[in-house]
Amino acid sequence: MELLNKIKDTLNTHFPNAIEVAEMSYDFPVFTIKHDKIHEVLTFLKQDEELNFHFLTDLTGIQTADEKQLGVIYHLHNFPKNLRIRLKTFFDINKPEIATATDIYPAANWMERETYDFFGVRFKGHPNLVRILNVDEMDIFPMRKEYPLEDQTRDDKSDKMFGR
Repeated sequence: MELLNKIKDTLNTHFPNAIEVAEMSYDFPVFTIKHDKIHEVLTFLKQDEELNFHFLTDLTGIQTADEKQLGVIYHLHNFPKNLRIRLKTFFDINKPEIATATDIYPAANWMERETYDFFGVRFKGHPNLVRILNVDEMDIFPMRKEYPLEDQTRDDKSDKMFGR
């Protein structure tokens, strides 16, 4: 909890009103950041000598349960102190755009391409935002909750079994 409060206070000092939610999840600090501030916050977390989150462990997409918002989750690591944090940011599914993190963390390149490929999140400023795993002709984003998971002619299963 001490780490959460320290990071929260530091971010609030430098980015007032950027944090929407700060919580601990299994002893893991988690921050939900406004999507228009995420690039600045990521830059700060990497460049700040005290926080020193120099390693992007993971980046992926997420869709909220109400199916109206998409988001991106960033996992950052401070190796010298062995500290990890998770940042989340959300935006409207009808305008799935967010600034790229490739200029901060070069490793974000393929992770952002994968997130684009499966969720349709467009990373503004990405150097080569094209599909990475699905065929180029594909006009859907398979991880979005827009399509039924089972054959609709079957009556022995429903989407409720899959959390919908």
